[in-house]
Amino acid sequence: MSDSITSAALREAALVSKAWPYEEARKLLKRYEKGAPDKGHVLFETGYGPSGLPHIGTFNEVLRTTMVRRAYEELSDIPTRLIAFSDDMDGLRKVPDNVPNKDLLAQHLGKPLTQVPDPFEKFDSFAAHNNAMLREFLDRYGFDYEFLSATEQYKAGRFDETLKSVLRHYDAIMGVMLPTLRAERRATYSPVLPISPTSGIVLQVPVTVVDAEAGLVSFEDEGQTVTQSILSGGAKLQWKVDWAMRWVALGVDYEMSGKDLIDSVTQSSKIARVLGSRPPEMFTYEMFLDEKGEKISKSKGNGLSLEQWLTYGPEESLAFYAYREPKKAKQLHMGVIPRAVDEYWQFRGNYPAQPIEQRLGNPVHHIHSGKLPEGELPVTFGLLLNLVGVMGEASKEQVWGYLANYVADASAEKYPELDRLIGHALAYHRDFVAPTLRRRKPEPNEAAALKALDDKLAAMPGASAEDIQNEVYEIGKNPDYGFASLRDWFKALYETLLGAEQGPRMGSFIALYGIDNSRKLIAEALAA
Repeated sequence: MSDSITSAALREAALVSKAWPYEEARKLLKRYEKGAPDKGHVLFETGYGPSGLPHIGTFNEVLRTTMVRRAYEELSDIPTRLIAFSDDMDGLRKVPDNVPNKDLLAQHLGKPLTQVPDPFEKFDSFAAHNNAMLREFLDRYGFDYEFLSATEQYKAGRFDETLKSVLRHYDAIMGVMLPTLRAERRATYSPVLPISPTSGIVLQVPVTVVDAEAGLVSFEDEGQTVTQSILSGGAKLQWKVDWAMRWVALGVDYEMSGKDLIDSVTQSSKIARVLGSRPPEMFTYEMFLDEKGEKISKSKGNGLSLEQWLTYGPEESLAFYAYREPKKAKQLHMGVIPRAVDEYWQFRGNYPAQPIEQRLGNPVHHIHSGKLPEGELPVTFGLLLNLVGVMGEASKEQVWGYLANYVADASAEKYPELDRLIGHALAYHRDFVAPTLRRRKPEPNEAAALKALDDKLAAMPGASAEDIQNEVYEIGKNPDYGFASLRDWFKALYETLLGAEQGPRMGSFIALYGIDNSRKLIAEALAA
């Protein structure tokens, strides 16, 4: 944010901004309009179920929650904290599709994830492996968060007082949950899931409260009646009750969740009130979908992994994609990356000249917390992909050589972010574009137009991208070549020269690739 914009002006604009992080932050302003809570801070929480490998949907929650947190900090002087909570005491319900050593995991079904061996043979448990992957990425992105493990919190006794409260209010909690269950499920439902002292499995069996103050319950385990404490890791709670218990025990003020958890939010909020607490402010976002329009699942592994996106696009493009329209379902697959990259840079380029009201609605303000990095991008990512497409097997150095045709003083030192994008473009082209490129033979009218374009290019060495574009337009509009519209002419250029259905502004591309090289492309097309 520019030094010329004061914090008072920023706060005044943020109070009325329609950007969704500010709308969410104002919920918290109202929650604590009389001052800070007794704990002295506002607590944001994100939850993670480490039953499968982390994917972008997982990261998305931390990113979006952080955006709301930063928006709140622009509105309030009350300190904030963010916890990333891993439900790693959950029992392993099924073996994920996208892991090795499936037989090893199958032997430990039902056990807490922290007691299941790591199929990758790198960590003490499957949960430890997946938790480490999540934390590594969150750290790489620079999030300010505190990581909490459910297993560690249960075993350390941090939840014990709230667990006793659950037992004291056992009948009221059952009154919330039982009407939501089918008859068969109601017969065996219990909010408390004791850990079997013999098998170590998280049991889903009816329990009887023996002594709420001592945390004692009784249940059947392998034909024996067992009386056992639920405190200090002796049990965990069913999901919806567990969520509410965590809100109460930790004092959570804000959390967001997907549309698939709307019912859980409703029931957990009721249970939090039964336990004498106010549920957090909630935000419901739409789900990411795969290329087929199906919900992304950690266990199926049908979404993009964090590593995949960052192979083909920079971190900022991922943050940009997550920010936009959180209440709208969006497909998440390789094809969305190039557009996200270019739109991020378009908004970033607009930011410096915008008045404060528009800045606060610009996604890059929330991606960078108002502190945008310096630098510019002289060519689009889409144009880079097209350049790499016609170059075939190429190195970064070769790409920079072509960029010198188009960008003054082109170098990795002057444009470090462009240098990163070249690496992403080479990887994206190699893995996803190259296998699909098919240059077709031009039709007779198209061949005539291409010959006319070649003649024009031969007569304009050193021409600007704009001058070349004007000539391209004139040829497409010439009735002698029989194009019903300019779109048909551009489509012919893309399919015959680039081997793709879509492409860049041809003037920019020709200037970047070089007139001589572009004429060679035309010659190859005419000789096909």
